[in-house]
Amino acid sequence: MIQQFETIQKASKDNVDAALKAFGTTSKSVQAIAVETTDYAKKSFEAGTATLEKLAGVKTFDKALEIQADFIKTSFEGAVAQLTKMGELYTALAKDAYKPFEGIVAKAASAVPTAPKA
Repeated sequence: MIQQFETIQKASKDNVDAALKAFGTTSKSVQAIAVETTDYAKKSFEAGTATLEKLAGVKTFDKALEIQADFIKTSFEGAVAQLTKMGELYTALAKDAYKPFEGIVAKAASAVPTAPKA
């Protein structure tokens, strides 16, 4: 009876430790994602403002189209790169948040008896 209590107590402590580690990792990852998002928004705003300034000084319609086409191309390429980077950050977040629980899940899976094959 006492041994079972100690086993449950140790498992509870392991779960709490894993949860705290996962929370710390998640907090750092979310902070990195927020910083990355803010930086991208700032760069996008600055690029848009610079484009508007260029357009304000344009004398011909062809030059205005050229400036807009360059802006759209650059914006699209930047958005694709940013989406790729954000995808990597979210993937790393999921992996890092799960890492502290790997040992617990492996222990639990090994403790479950397997069904006999028919």
